[in-house]
Amino acid sequence: MLLRAIINSIESVAPRSAQESWDNSGMQVGDTGRDITSVLLTTDITEDVVSEAIEYGCQLIISHHPLLFHGLKQVCGQTPQARVVEMAIKHDIAIYSAHTNLDSVVGGINTRLAERLGIRDYRLLTESGLGAIGSLPEPVNYLDFIEQIRKTLDCSYVRYTRPAKELIRTVAVCGGSGAEFIDTAIEQGADVYLTADCKYHEFQDADRRIGLIDIDHWYSERHAREIFRDLIEPLGVKCIISERDKSPILV
Repeated sequence: MLLRAIINSIESVAPRSAQESWDNSGMQVGDTGRDITSVLLTTDITEDVVSEAIEYGCQLIISHHPLLFHGLKQVCGQTPQARVVEMAIKHDIAIYSAHTNLDSVVGGINTRLAERLGIRDYRLLTESGLGAIGSLPEPVNYLDFIEQIRKTLDCSYVRYTRPAKELIRTVAVCGGSGAEFIDTAIEQGADVYLTADCKYHEFQDADRRIGLIDIDHWYSERHAREIFRDLIEPLGVKCIISERDKSPILV
């Protein structure tokens, strides 16, 4: 299967035109005309992940977070990104990423996260398409919902504020760093907002206005790998979900 056909399948759901202006989704290393028989799927691209792809004989790595956000001035092993580029080129491995374009569409990161948490009748949270908001089948206790998050997402940690009310039903989510949409979630009528990377004063401002729940960034988006698999396997390409793709945060 040509790499461009795999990209077309992903971008039929998450077109690159949907990415944020600061983002760098798309090809990171390699060309689209090569033939692909197996692909390694990952959230982040690290040296360990590339080594895994080499061991499996994969010709392609697809990640959620792009390898390259800023231009490399040198490719001589001085940074982790440069070493990854060197390894990929040496072993003839292409790298492709789908980031905020996968965040901002129905069927992408946020609506899949909503589905995993049992949120129904969801819609996109923001005008740009980031986040999702919907309802639980029935009202639940706030702390019980937090325990559900721990179990369902297998989180390394969960941090949270006091909610506006103990019985919650309307839930907003945004995988990754979504603290900028706390007020949007409140305006949209959410009882709870789940995201990652919240700061102290953001917790302080949300306290008793909304149940702000903060989890590890990686855990909020690792299901990108399953989305990629669902889009690629029907093409007859072998998909391997990385076992070395881990959160860099240890608790």
